[in-house]
Amino acid sequence: MTVLSPALLLTDTGPMGDPRVLLLGLGIALLSSVVPYSCEIVALRRLAPALFGVLMSLEPGAAALAGLLVVGEELGAVQWLAIGCVVVASIGATRSTAPEHRPPLADPAPD
Repeated sequence: MTVLSPALLLTDTGPMGDPRVLLLGLGIALLSSVVPYSCEIVALRRLAPALFGVLMSLEPGAAALAGLLVVGEELGAVQWLAIGCVVVASIGATRSTAPEHRPPLADPAPD
């Protein structure tokens, strides 16, 4: 967006050049990357690294399901089979992973 901002000033953008639309787009861009990243960092601190890696492998399947439900994106049979294989492998790896006893997180040092 930063690269395109000067070009927006020189062209007729119509309703897309409205400052409210640009701020809304910036907010969505930040929230769609900051919130998931923050959740992943918290999960990485609390889960075993191997389990975290397996659970991260489920993201494409969740994205495909969201695409189907939200925008009606259809996948072929081979694609659904591949997603099913990843889900089954993740379930198997998660169930066979022994719980790792980790000490509780220490309180952060005061600023």
